[in-house]
Amino acid sequence: MAMRKPIVGIDLGGTNMQIGVVSPQMKIIGREKSKTRPKQGARAVIDRLAEDVRSACAQAKIPVDKLGAIGIGAPGAIDPLTGTVLQAPNLRWSKVPLAKMLSQRLGVKKVVVTNDVRAAAIGEHALGAGKGASDLLCVWIGTGIGGGLIMNNQIYAGHFNAAGEIGHMTLLPGSPPGSRTLEHNCSRTAIVDRLIRLVRAHHPSMIPDMLDGEAMDIDSVKAKIVSTAYAKGDELTRQVVDDAARFLGIAIANLSSALSLQRVVLGGGLSEAMGDTLVRLVRASFIEHVYPHVNRKCEIVKTKLEADAGVFGAAILAGSR
Repeated sequence: MAMRKPIVGIDLGGTNMQIGVVSPQMKIIGREKSKTRPKQGARAVIDRLAEDVRSACAQAKIPVDKLGAIGIGAPGAIDPLTGTVLQAPNLRWSKVPLAKMLSQRLGVKKVVVTNDVRAAAIGEHALGAGKGASDLLCVWIGTGIGGGLIMNNQIYAGHFNAAGEIGHMTLLPGSPPGSRTLEHNCSRTAIVDRLIRLVRAHHPSMIPDMLDGEAMDIDSVKAKIVSTAYAKGDELTRQVVDDAARFLGIAIANLSSALSLQRVVLGGGLSEAMGDTLVRLVRASFIEHVYPHVNRKCEIVKTKLEADAGVFGAAILAGSR
């Protein structure tokens, strides 16, 4: 893809939003990062997103009206024709016309919206850990769990443009509501929630001592804290993370048995924090459960672009439209 003008790529997550001004040479020349704060409502989030775009453009010394386009990766189901977020549980959004609202705020006519992990998959396939793989699955582990598929070197959206929502696959159908899906059991949010409940039930853990007096809650127990506790041998953290990694490996094995994938890239906050440790855990479960054995050749690797995967992917997509 040859970009003639700088393009803004946005990774809009349930916890953080990353904004990057991507040059025609595929370099990020200006960036901004903010907390998403979805509880404030869609208008407040999009207002702050517009301000962050202006700030990133100012860093890059690029006037907003000189941008070639804006690309956005947003969580949940997207209508790519209108740029509407149809359903995004992690943002508490339903039928939000994101492209139209951001275009009105910034005066940029071309705003392209896709699923956030689909954008990450495009970025990793073009520039990162997915480069050279014709059949690729990206699994992003953060506030929720999202998936992005590349099949035959093309992003795969499916007939209803909803492919990749692997976090909502039912994993444990007999469990109580709220504990049945992959996301309910393996996301960073789910892991932290389980740790909090177990600590409050008087299971010993070093995590409360790592918080420097902060209350132990979903916001304070970040991925780096989970990673550090695991590396230091905290038994409770190891039990919870090992269990989540086992289920994640099973889910990836099921997908690979169906699709015979060449490579899987693990990304998102937890993957970035734990790195090769999480890859090793997931791969061990994958090897145990995938069928037939030839599918064991599937590579499972960590993200190369990390938080920039979605930024680059959204920019690449917007530049290709």
